[in-house]
Amino acid sequence: MIEIGSRARRQPPPPRVVFEALIQPDRDPARPWLNLRDGERRPRVIESDEPSLVVWSTLWPTLPGAQIRFELSAHEHETLLRWTLLTPAPLDDPGLVGALRKRMNVMVNAHLRSTFGQ
Repeated sequence: MIEIGSRARRQPPPPRVVFEALIQPDRDPARPWLNLRDGERRPRVIESDEPSLVVWSTLWPTLPGAQIRFELSAHEHETLLRWTLLTPAPLDDPGLVGALRKRMNVMVNAHLRSTFGQ
């Protein structure tokens, strides 16, 4: 797999809470964060190791085989959450790569983070 993007930021709750949010994105209907856009589909959890790792299948049907890897580690009383976007082949379109990176960053570091009151 080829890494096309990655970013790490802190999330306010401890790793077990962030892990649960990634495993079950719709667990709290009052605080949705996985808002799919046209052309996206709900990912499947294809690997997990509580509370430090979650791997999703692709969000994008046009990128079969892509994966999103989430690595969680404790950082004081918070979680350091790193997302990494992996594809089975290189992407030759810099605009697409940039759009995918931005989408992941907004989804994780804005939408998910906001459900924790940040």
